[in-house]
Amino acid sequence: MKRYLRVLKLFWATTIAAEMEYRANFAISALSSVGNLAGSLFGLSLFYRTGYTFQDWTWHEALVVLGIFTLLQGFSATCLVPNLNRIVRHVQEGTLDFILLKPISSQFWLSTYSISPWGLPDVIFGLGLIGYAGFHLKLGWQNYALGLGPLLCGFLSLYSLWFILGATSIWFVKIYNVTEVLRGLVEAGRYPVVAYPTAYRFFFTFVIPVTFLTTVPAQAMLNRATWNWSLGAGILAIALFILSNRFWQFALRFYTSASS
Repeated sequence: MKRYLRVLKLFWATTIAAEMEYRANFAISALSSVGNLAGSLFGLSLFYRTGYTFQDWTWHEALVVLGIFTLLQGFSATCLVPNLNRIVRHVQEGTLDFILLKPISSQFWLSTYSISPWGLPDVIFGLGLIGYAGFHLKLGWQNYALGLGPLLCGFLSLYSLWFILGATSIWFVKIYNVTEVLRGLVEAGRYPVVAYPTAYRFFFTFVIPVTFLTTVPAQAMLNRATWNWSLGAGILAIALFILSNRFWQFALRFYTSASS
């Protein structure tokens, strides 16, 4: 464990030092995040401005879901996009060979090598939106503590899905469009799942588990989630993580390396 922590510290220190050479990117990223958040708020307000509400979800409760979604976007931009999209390039260029020869888990290397500070504006805006909504809903620290577990499970589930898609580059090489499809499906998480028809609710719960990424953590935070939903979020996250690891090991059997 200590070795992995030392490697992680070295990875992130090197990456941040390199990224800070282009500090204007942070301002551009912040402006982009403001635009995205404004668009999301405007879209949500279109439902509520006429007095319509999602079933059992008030305006401020829906803002909690949107805040968690924004936080999830920040997590993706900070940790997932910089790393997992590189898998395709490693396979194309044959540099995956060097990673596989390292005395460290190749999944850990590929998942943590880079970190991008340009996703931090979304993280800050997401936390701010959750705090603003929580203030109006009079949420206490206990509410935020209840939502933390399902939220971390949502992060792990999203990472696992992304890594599984990244592993398919062993066969298909160029999978950028597939990751964009996943990102588009996750966009549905900006609203409570009850906003969608029954068939879509089933799809976003049992096929692509968007419900467990945003709605379930929000319900837990609002003290409205039943124990089986929170337990399901944990089981799903662990199952997807184990599946991602097993699938990566399976995919490597078909990797022929750059010299083959």
